Amino acid sequence: MSNEDSTDVMAVQLQPGAHELRTYLPKLSGKKVGLVVNHTSMINDTHLVDRLMSEGVDVQMIFAPEHGFKGTAYNGEEIKDGLYKGKTPIRSLYGKTKKPAATDIDLLDIVIFDIQDVGARFYTYISTLHYVMEAAAEGGKEVIILDRPNPNGHYVDGPVLEQGFSSFVGMHPVPVVYGMTIGEYGQMINGEGWMKNGVKCSLEVIKVTGGYSHGTPYTLPIAPSPNLPNQRSILLYPSLCFFEGTVVSAGRGTDKQFQIYGHPNMSGDYTFTPVSMTSSKYPKHEGKQCKGQSLNHMDETEIFSQAALDLSYIIEAYKNTTLTDESFFLKSNFFNKLAGNSSLMSQLKEEWPEDLIRASWADDITAFRAVRAKYLLYPE
Repeated sequence: MSNEDSTDVMAVQLQPGAHELRTYLPKLSGKKVGLVVNHTSMINDTHLVDRLMSEGVDVQMIFAPEHGFKGTAYNGEEIKDGLYKGKTPIRSLYGKTKKPAATDIDLLDIVIFDIQDVGARFYTYISTLHYVMEAAAEGGKEVIILDRPNPNGHYVDGPVLEQGFSSFVGMHPVPVVYGMTIGEYGQMINGEGWMKNGVKCSLEVIKVTGGYSHGTPYTLPIAPSPNLPNQRSILLYPSLCFFEGTVVSAGRGTDKQFQIYGHPNMSGDYTFTPVSMTSSKYPKHEGKQCKGQSLNHMDETEIFSQAALDLSYIIEAYKNTTLTDESFFLKSNFFNKLAGNSSLMSQLKEEWPEDLIRASWADDITAFRAVRAKYLLYPE
């Protein structure tokens, strides 16, 4: 990912947990190790798999999340099993099964999880973490999370997922933006008893070093998935992802994913035409000109400093999209899965102002913050 648009303040150099080899390498000596990794699992210019193998670690198996081990599969694409360098098995955790098989866990002594998260509830890597921890707990195996900074870790916002709306794009009663690193989040999954039958796994988090706090701006050195190509898209993603549950395009099939939005029947000065590409097969409104808004001019530091979901995009789009034979919201009810409730859809339909929508989840945010505080490893 190019950082040419990033400001200096957004490029603080921190050391992810994977770099702390002297802390966790001794724990792997003589152990059969499984790795939950993708293309973001880097130690400088070397992939974690290669580095551990070079250190003599017995890497028995690799597990790959959504977008695959190489991070190139488009959203929703089923990931197939494979081999790394023709030898080490790669097991898919985004296909027919999303949970490691007990027969695979039985072959291991310890599982390491090292994947870059972006801090939004509907980003599926935290769901993968849940199932990995659950499988390890059921098999009596230890999990080590190599923690990484959260680029959206500086705020907590959005509706808390309600019972009955759990899915792979939201499994837990947390807000859309939960303000935790993936290591902290794993501790919360464990501590709150959210896994099947309340099981808990032996869990250790190797912390980020270099003075990280939740208020630290952090520019990701590698794009975490095909449709989050740069820092601007990562910062806007929690607000724009709601469009995934509507007829409005959030820029898939362009080179400005999650930085623009539009629809063929929307008013707006900005136009774009989605096309099928490697990162987005069969995008919404493929080959049709969409009108809408571009946020590509927004300064990343400004977006970061807002420290809140921006509901103005979805509110204005709902008002300004002229529809005749279709609904603004997809019939699949995917919008409610993203929101974690049915209330937000109703509020948009009833044209609630943004401040009242926010007020509707304020008490839940306060309650969540009390839970969150128990698992924080870094200062606010």
